[in-house]
Amino acid sequence: MSDILSQNEIDALLSAITTGEMDAEELKREDEERKVKVYDFKRALRFSKDQIRSLTRIHENYARLLTTLFSAQLRTYVDITVASVEQLPYEEFIRSVPSMTIMNVFEAAPLEGRMLIEVNPNISFAMLDRLLGGKGESVNKVENLTEIETKLMKQLFENSLDAFQEAWESIIEIEPTMLDFEVNPQFLQLVSPNETVVVISLTMSIAETSGLINICIPHVVLEPVIPNLSMHYWMQTNQKARSEYEVELLQKRVQQAHLPIVAQLGTSEININDFLHLNTNDVIRLEQKISEPLLIKIGETPKFLGQPGKIRNRMAIQILEVMKEGVNLDD
Repeated sequence: MSDILSQNEIDALLSAITTGEMDAEELKREDEERKVKVYDFKRALRFSKDQIRSLTRIHENYARLLTTLFSAQLRTYVDITVASVEQLPYEEFIRSVPSMTIMNVFEAAPLEGRMLIEVNPNISFAMLDRLLGGKGESVNKVENLTEIETKLMKQLFENSLDAFQEAWESIIEIEPTMLDFEVNPQFLQLVSPNETVVVISLTMSIAETSGLINICIPHVVLEPVIPNLSMHYWMQTNQKARSEYEVELLQKRVQQAHLPIVAQLGTSEININDFLHLNTNDVIRLEQKISEPLLIKIGETPKFLGQPGKIRNRMAIQILEVMKEGVNLDD
């Protein structure tokens, strides 16, 4: 039903209030009652909307990295996108998982605790079939996995942890490590049943097969970095990165700047009359002794003392001492 009233409906409502058929105070009380929301303490919301948005951005990047990785490994087109990001009790998540599925348990130091990547069997077997040279067809036989199939599948998802590390590097530098490979969720207990977890569901399509990849991260694991998931931290980090980039760019430009370097052989003073009558082969006597080091200027600033010489038939000058503001540092 539309929330926008027509002019006739507005006139009828005002008329009813005026005549006393409807009580304005009663309407106000009804409106206040609608604002009361039911809160389930068994399903505590530990992540704010801002933090959920940050987790969504992180795993959107992870989905793009996985798309590139799996497309290269399986030599076919793979499409992975974020379907949803939800927070719920661990017990509720584990009940939603199929009785037999592919579960990869891993940890990410320095974060403490275990995390889980659950892959729908249809997707995992389609990937395995493609990896072994097939067309990417799915045959669900989780109960009868051979040792070779288990090894290949575990290695396939172990490679995806590098992309997980790269996706999280803007928040924290982690080192993910695969711990275990399990097919029965009943044998897996990451945290207590009532512990809040965030579940990131990725939709994956390969050939004619599609399914979900669920990433389960307990709240207790993310607790040390939860402040970093706020929008303020993202903006501050981006501003810091931009500032560092500007400083680096400025340094490169300064390093590429050209400065004149002059080795001064000596100085002399003559009067204007002698200067006006200078001719070819005339000699001007310098006040600089041949045994004294030469003054080297950077631009117009005295910077070094050196002695002249030759390198491979080219004139050169060797720096002997460094000066500071025109003063010898040894003085």
